[in-house]
Formats: sequence, structure tokens, C-alpha cells
Amino acid sequence: MKIQNVAVIGAGTMGNGIAHVFALNGFNVQLVDIKEEFIERGLANISKNLDRQIKKEIISENDKKQILDRIKKVVNFEGIDPNTDFIIEAIIENKDAKLNLFKTLESIVKKDSIFSTNTSSISITELSTVCRPEKFIGMHFMNPVPVMKLVEIIRGYSTSDETYLIVKELSELLGKTPVEVHDFPGFISNRVLMPMINEAIFALYEGVASAEAIDTVMKLGMNHPMGPLTLADFIGLDVCLAIMDVLYTGYNDSKYRPCPLLKKMVAANKLGRKTGEGFYKYDN
Repeated sequence: MKIQNVAVIGAGTMGNGIAHVFALNGFNVQLVDIKEEFIERGLANISKNLDRQIKKEIISENDKKQILDRIKKVVNFEGIDPNTDFIIEAIIENKDAKLNLFKTLESIVKKDSIFSTNTSSISITELSTVCRPEKFIGMHFMNPVPVMKLVEIIRGYSTSDETYLIVKELSELLGKTPVEVHDFPGFISNRVLMPMINEAIFALYEGVASAEAIDTVMKLGMNHPMGPLTLADFIGLDVCLAIMDVLYTGYNDSKYRPCPLLKKMVAANKLGRKTGEGFYKYDN
């Protein structure tokens, strides 16, 4: 199966990054969201990121125009082209919302198209139960998508070998490095990363050290490009909490218990960069 037409559902940080990478590599892309203003915001981010690539001489001004011309705005899921070859979902990290979306898409899109999800922690097998299990797969990109090379490819219980091979090849066409992962809560990336971030939050919560000190130890002592609390702010504390809840529920193990401070900050809408304040303050 040759994939030419792609729909990216969700125009937020991950969705517009995924649309950017597909359009950059010659695919026709539908960028889909529930409001036109969300799509416009996503396109504005794509444009800014393309400008960065122009400055780095990765692409030209003419390339930018062609890339943006390949992206079509689609408001609401019902407007997706039924002949779309490949769909990747990048909406909020909520299982019920994703299940409702895929159930709707099942009746809209042709039967041989592949469905994928950019979920960072939710079971691929569970999400596939409402649509086409053999043609359903996880395709977990890293943020920022245009820069990061890794894609976790997660097979559900019924994902076919053919689907896996198509998505593996697709990842390589996008200039990414695909890594096959089995369907366990958090996969590999977030099963390892999120407990580290959560433990850093516990260290702050218990008064072991300041946020700056914790981040400095991990940057200079462990050679991390950014500290765990800075990274949590970058990811979004609401996303961190959602993933920790999936790990805690999925493994039924107290080592995945979300830190009370993380819960309080999410309740107070101190979500990090996107709200202007998390463990640090930002000028948005």
C-alpha cells in the first residue's frame, strides 16, 4: 500500500509538528481540528518552524511555500476525505476522547486505510477495539517533532505484520528512526522518563532541594540537555499527570503514584510553558 494522503487530527503542539514533517516530505496533509482558530494557530507554528529551517539552510523560501500548500485545513472530523490513506490522531491524552474519535472515523474513511495514534501512554489494543484492530498502530513521535528523530512504533494485540512494516517504512521516509515497542502502559519512553520526572517533583515537594538545584544536578551531573522540572514544564504538567495516572492504573504499583504537588499544580492550572507558570515562570 502506497501512502499519499494523510490526515493529522489535532492541530496542537504534536499535531502541527507531525503535519509539518509529513508535508516537508512531500505528503498531502489534512490538518484537522474542531475549530478553525485551532488550525490557524497550528499553521502559524508550522510557518515559524519552517522559518527556523530556512535560517539553518535546511529548506528555501520556495520550499516553505510548497510545504504550506500541501496542508489543507479541515474543520471537524466529518470533513476528512474518505479516501485518506493514513490517519494519525494527536488529540488530548484521554482514552474516552480517543475511542470516540476512532469510532466516528471508522464509518467515514475507506476500509483499507491505516489508523494510528500518537498517544504517549494509552493502550493501543484498547483504542483499536472500536475500529480496525489489524490496521491500527501506535506512532509515538517525540517533541519537537521536526527535530527529534525517534518514533516509537507500538503494535497492538491484533496489529498485522503488514501494517507494522508500512508504518516502519513510512517513519524512515520521514527521516525518523523507528523503534518497535510492545503494548505496555507508557511504552518505553514514558515508562522510564515520567517516573524520573515524578521523582524530581517529589524531591522538590519534600524540600530536598530547589527546582534550580534539582535541574542543575541532572544537567551537569547526568549530562541531560535540560533538567526534569524544566522538561516537565515543556511537556505540560497536565500531560505528565495523565501519563502517571496511566502508569499507576496500568501496573497497579505504588512506585508510579503521582506526586501530590503535581496534582495540586495541575488543579491550579499551573501547567508549565503553555500557561506561563509551572515550576518556573515564563513570559508568554
